Amino acid sequence: MPDNQDSVNRRDFMVKTAVVTGALGAAREMFAKPAKAAATGKVIGANDRINVGIIGVGGRGSYLAGQYATIGDRTNACKIVAVADVYEKRKKQAAEKHKCDGYLDYREIINRADIDAVVVATPDHWHAPIALEAMDHGKDVYLEKPMCHTIEEARHLSQTVKETKRVLQVGSQTTSALQWHLAKKYIADGAIGKMIMSQGSYHRNSKFDAANRRDNEGEWNWEIDKDAGPDGKGDNYIDWKMWLGKAPKRNFDADRFFRFRKYWDYSGGIATDLFFHVVAPLNICWSEPQFPTRVTASGGIYIFKDEREVPDTFHLMAEFPQGHSLVLSSSMANSHHIPGLIRGHEGTIVMVDHGMFEGHTDHITLLPERRVIDDAYKAKFGDDAETRIPVEQKNEMVAHITNFLDCMRTREKPTLDVDTGYHAQVTISMAVQSYREGRVLYWDDKNQKVVNKPVKA
Repeated sequence: MPDNQDSVNRRDFMVKTAVVTGALGAAREMFAKPAKAAATGKVIGANDRINVGIIGVGGRGSYLAGQYATIGDRTNACKIVAVADVYEKRKKQAAEKHKCDGYLDYREIINRADIDAVVVATPDHWHAPIALEAMDHGKDVYLEKPMCHTIEEARHLSQTVKETKRVLQVGSQTTSALQWHLAKKYIADGAIGKMIMSQGSYHRNSKFDAANRRDNEGEWNWEIDKDAGPDGKGDNYIDWKMWLGKAPKRNFDADRFFRFRKYWDYSGGIATDLFFHVVAPLNICWSEPQFPTRVTASGGIYIFKDEREVPDTFHLMAEFPQGHSLVLSSSMANSHHIPGLIRGHEGTIVMVDHGMFEGHTDHITLLPERRVIDDAYKAKFGDDAETRIPVEQKNEMVAHITNFLDCMRTREKPTLDVDTGYHAQVTISMAVQSYREGRVLYWDDKNQKVVNKPVKA
């Protein structure tokens, strides 16, 4: 598809999004002009402090705000100057904590000329609309995982980064751990030979602890503020219409607001919440990010029989044109992982033997296929049955944010750039669609879309 045609489609996409937020007139004015006329943002010097706006200050957004504030206090690299959230209580608390401006409407942040970057930590269905609008206003973007809610949105994000030349870092901080990059080097050097299969998992098993007010990461049944809603007074007010955005209209539902990952309208469940932490680093390990040719998924709601629509147990299988496959398993009702590894004809690289893709590891392991390796392989990688390769430890969250801030100054590609995120998003979003439709799906690489039949070479 020609770039100018894709630009038009992206602007049409954003206009449709703007309609549901009551900003149609502004969107028409903004997107009627060529994409090259979009705001470019100021040039940030090596010693300039970066002004950051946090959009969405729930659990994840509040955590990220704390990370940015800590880095800013220690290095003066950045400062939080504004926060936004549709929930008055969250907005007020975050603004008071960081001694900054607070807004119910994210566009107040987008429109501020003094803000250089935005952190988008909203529910998934708002990730792409806010990021696209921010980039067209000259902002760089730290975009929480999953990168977006749909494949169409992922394509628009990729195109917009190219058009606006903005920096976009996808917020899967595990990709800043060094084991993936070390595994990539060994694979590129021939340590496993022809790649055959990658495998991984993401498992949890926990319940909400009401006595200690600890949220449940496993089944997503986070605590509900019973007095909060669109009719709430003062701190209890929620702008429900804004929160829904382009999602289907419905009356306020506290379970949907506070536990949005349980519902298809706002999330892809396990696939988008957790598998992004697996598929994104695997795309780094491979020689280059890859789109699948075929994806299928299975699973079901086996344990948590509540209001949820998404499965509590989910499995993904994908095949790639380079001649290898991906197998992932997960459950929110069992905590035992399988090792994260990549198999080849001549060896296997184990990146996380404990299986936790977000967990720390001080080594990767090379397991040669000793029956098939030759003398040249042995001279290069040895003949041991198992070789443990040390991995330097660091704080991945700090490294990931620091990488984003550094790239804002250098204009280089960040660790988890938009195109790597795009490739990961296609695989996991196809899995969601496959599960929901109960059939195998295929990827048309030429036209960048999902199709129902294999694409002829």
